[in-house]
Amino acid sequence: MPDEGLVRRVKALACTAPLQALDQRKASLDWADAKVYHMAEIALHTIDQVTIAMDFDAGAEHAKVLEQVKHFVAAQAPDRGDAEHAAVADWVLQRLINVGTIERGFSWHYGLVGDEGTYNRFEFDFKLLVEQSTPDGFSLRATDEAINVLVGALDTDVESAQIAAEVKLDNLIRRGRLADAKLAAEQARYRTVQYGETLRRYLDATRRDVRTVDWERVVPDLLLDALEHIEGRYTAEHAILTNITAARDDSDDPRHKQRAAELVEIVRDCIRRHMQLQKAVQEAGDQFRSEQDRQLFFGEPQRAALHLHGQLLVPLLGLPVGKALGPVYDFFRGAVAPAPPEVLTLPSLVARLLQPPSEPERFAGEVRDPQFDPVPERELFTPEHFRLAGEILSLPDGSASLSDVLARACRYEPQVARLVMHRAAHAFNPSVGDAVREQVPEVLIAVPTGGPLHGAQFGGDELWLTKAGVRPVVPGSEEPGTARHEEFGDEISLHG
Repeated sequence: MPDEGLVRRVKALACTAPLQALDQRKASLDWADAKVYHMAEIALHTIDQVTIAMDFDAGAEHAKVLEQVKHFVAAQAPDRGDAEHAAVADWVLQRLINVGTIERGFSWHYGLVGDEGTYNRFEFDFKLLVEQSTPDGFSLRATDEAINVLVGALDTDVESAQIAAEVKLDNLIRRGRLADAKLAAEQARYRTVQYGETLRRYLDATRRDVRTVDWERVVPDLLLDALEHIEGRYTAEHAILTNITAARDDSDDPRHKQRAAELVEIVRDCIRRHMQLQKAVQEAGDQFRSEQDRQLFFGEPQRAALHLHGQLLVPLLGLPVGKALGPVYDFFRGAVAPAPPEVLTLPSLVARLLQPPSEPERFAGEVRDPQFDPVPERELFTPEHFRLAGEILSLPDGSASLSDVLARACRYEPQVARLVMHRAAHAFNPSVGDAVREQVPEVLIAVPTGGPLHGAQFGGDELWLTKAGVRPVVPGSEEPGTARHEEFGDEISLHG
């Protein structure tokens, strides 16, 4: 049977892989000796700062997150400079965003055994930190996968995890274990943030296109669950806040008081986030109706267009030149954008004239070697084609016409006839000197007959094909450079 629990554990392992890869990649940094830094801890602290700083409506500021993480980096290596601490914090943040890739995300391959026992492979795409554009620049938001990495409870229900965190927090406070209670409170806050992120994504999708969100079942059920969640959390968090305050006031240990004060701030932050979530839930219905009206009844923008031929060209052709110039000037003055002069003021002109010329670079830059794809070699004729063509051109009768030879070759493949035609064309005025040097016993000779070539496949002049034997001349019997050709028993001497 398919093991869904195994898939959840594999995805949980995938979410931690980018953090573990940071410690493996730190050895490749050439601008700092990063062996002293624990990159996975810095990454967890970065995700922690982004999650705490982001809100329902706004994300975490980039500069503030780097400033907080820089202090944590400095604690690991206090003897290093402030510039190196900032560079390490920025490097870890860029790796969590996965800057340099197109999608800016991570991918993990996993498998699942199907119902039929076959092992199927899938790809799990996820992100840890994302950048969102704002009127002031960019802000950072932590995804559900990043929050799950912090909490350590991947693929769990938001509501059940929240209730478990609240009960655990309450029990820890009652037993006085404030150190563990602080961790449980932080986990409860992470779950609150994750619950708000789910609602925010639905509202963002509604603003883009109301048809992509199920406002008939999914979103109403989500809003109802959110209201019940907020109501239950209000009661639990106020009771917890009362216990924390009492523990802070009754304790005489300064460290105990400090931990209790930190818990008070965390629980108050949870209450504030619940109030923001309640406001968003109450306004969700009005936002849906307003977006529905805007997208349904707001028509496409209409713009009055000018018909150049009917409204401008034809009327102007019927006017004298003097009267037509005015409308033409008005049209081009409104249709063509103004071209500002290159020099607007006298000081800018003087500064440009006094500016020294820039020296051109001696070298244009590194020239990359082009990568060429290998061209596959394609042989038109195979060894079998050459064998058949040699048998046909052996001319057992001593000579034959090209038409008869091609008729015999057409009985085989078309490539055989083409090869025979190719060799017959090269036999016209052959190079006897090359045959003598290569010690070829005989050469093929083609002589035009003056008539046309018979056959529908090829065209041209008819050739008479024959063969001549080649043997070198005995030294002293003939002139230097002479070869003797024997054809049908007759000796023919050819001078080179």
